[in-house]
Amino acid sequence: MKSARLLAASLMLALSVPAWAEPPADIGDSVEALRQKIGAVGVSIAIVEDGRTTLARGWGVRKLGESAPVDAETIFQTGSTGKAMTAAALAVLVDQGKIAWDDPVIKHMPWFRMYDPWVTREITIRDLLVHRSGLGLGQGDLMFVPRTYLTRKQTIERVAFLKPKTSFRSAYAYDNILYAVAGQLIEEVTGQRWEDFIREHVLRAGGMKNATSDSEDRFRIPNRSWPHARLSGALRGLGPQQALDERDELGRNGAPAGGLALSADDMAVWLKIQLAHGALPGGGRLFSEEQAKQMWTPVTPMPITELPDSLKPAQPMQQAYALGWQVQDYRGHRIIQHSGGVFGSITRVVMIPDKNVGFAIMMNSEDSGMILGLTYELLDHYLDQPDYGWTTKWQDWFEARLAGGVEFLKQAKASPAKVGPSLKPAGYAGRYRDPWYGDVVIADGAKGLTIDFTSTPRMAGRLKHWQYDSFVTEFDDPAIEPAYVTFALDADGKVTGVTMKPVSMIADFSWDYQDLDLKPVEDKK
Repeated sequence: MKSARLLAASLMLALSVPAWAEPPADIGDSVEALRQKIGAVGVSIAIVEDGRTTLARGWGVRKLGESAPVDAETIFQTGSTGKAMTAAALAVLVDQGKIAWDDPVIKHMPWFRMYDPWVTREITIRDLLVHRSGLGLGQGDLMFVPRTYLTRKQTIERVAFLKPKTSFRSAYAYDNILYAVAGQLIEEVTGQRWEDFIREHVLRAGGMKNATSDSEDRFRIPNRSWPHARLSGALRGLGPQQALDERDELGRNGAPAGGLALSADDMAVWLKIQLAHGALPGGGRLFSEEQAKQMWTPVTPMPITELPDSLKPAQPMQQAYALGWQVQDYRGHRIIQHSGGVFGSITRVVMIPDKNVGFAIMMNSEDSGMILGLTYELLDHYLDQPDYGWTTKWQDWFEARLAGGVEFLKQAKASPAKVGPSLKPAGYAGRYRDPWYGDVVIADGAKGLTIDFTSTPRMAGRLKHWQYDSFVTEFDDPAIEPAYVTFALDADGKVTGVTMKPVSMIADFSWDYQDLDLKPVEDKK
């Protein structure tokens, strides 16, 4: 009888331990074949199942033209997936009793201001993280995209001049700038820079030994990926891959919104902590079960983008933003995920909580079709779905999107009116100021009209006449998105203001030229 009871107990224990699905058996060959077909430079994938790392490896190279391979310890810039780590850093402070999610921001940063005084009084720490402040999509991003001279505090002081697009807490619009505010709040509360606090209390405390939180640390690590993009075609995303200048990154002032670099090994640890609701793989906790629940709880409903028929299975029924995470459904399962991108690098972090599975895909190029295809192939694998050909379908979508952008540009270039300009070049020259961005200088010289965004290093170039009193930027740096620059004139032919907008209809939303309202100012010498 004793033996029978032991056998029964053993069987029950065996049945209670979930079997690992394991990654697709051919994942190594299929990822490499896809990488070569698309022309991606490097890829790194981490997969965690039931608290166990089942894959952490890389394919391709760290930098085009060099032989150093991507491996499990190669760090990649992970963009906005780092928002969840900024939220985790705040969770640590909540657990310590130093802040609460619904504390007004001004309780800890009395000098902080939003455009509306009532919003200044009401906005909470939770509000900083969930994209419902009333700001527009990407509003204010030019203060750190692609780089900046501004400090984080200077940037946050300028938030007061960002005029909202909607009323407070009435609509979802993704922003980065308020995550910079959250990073500054961490410094105000702890006396440590966001970079130092998150390194000590999240990255190292969590066991992410390769991860970095600032550029100086990242540049010191030989095993790092280099950013790449296709810039020589009609618009960004077309042409051969080329390595970008490593200085072309998110400005340090915006790092709490997406300034971390992690390896596949680091991502595996992070996924284990998330799936264990804050428990550390080796024992102890990074943050409490209660804070884990808070960070995964949906707060702001998100609009659902209509997808073409070929991609319909990927269209969620519901989706919402939580604290640094997007929560949605896929094939009847809850998915916790976030994408990330800085110029030249893209990342996706995905978890299926009811399967206790998570994975992260990092690339050092901007091949969105490939990363989306791999994401849904892995989701279907772990949800026991038949092959749907996701990699082909997403790549076709990505290429169609680029083709549509090229056609839009062709039509625009064929249609400008042969009218203007109203003034001689010197009439447009001057210093123009936007309340939140700062100064843009337009000069008339030997090369004709030039433009210089003075808060942004190396964001300068020529202005070419387009039509009427509108010009097109030709930046010296080809990685900077071109823009239309339109001058408003009064009845006497004097410039009263300048507005801008991206040339491309598929430009990244962080090029928020349309939010600028430039007015002439005296150039004091």
